[in-house]
Amino acid sequence: MQLFAYLHAALVARLAEARHDGERGDSPVPTAVIIFGLVAAALAVTTLVLARANNWMNAVPTAP
Repeated sequence: MQLFAYLHAALVARLAEARHDGERGDSPVPTAVIIFGLVAAALAVTTLVLARANNWMNAVPTAP
């Protein structure tokens, strides 16, 4: 039971310290939005390159 009391006290103290500190860095939400945007842009570029490569390969004449 002492272990639980110690863990509870440590957790409460840590949370109080975290709440008190106003400068904790950026929220993870803007970072996630930026990463999502970069992934979407990379997928768009990959799709465009793949489509152009397929069109170019289909335009190459085949041997008779």
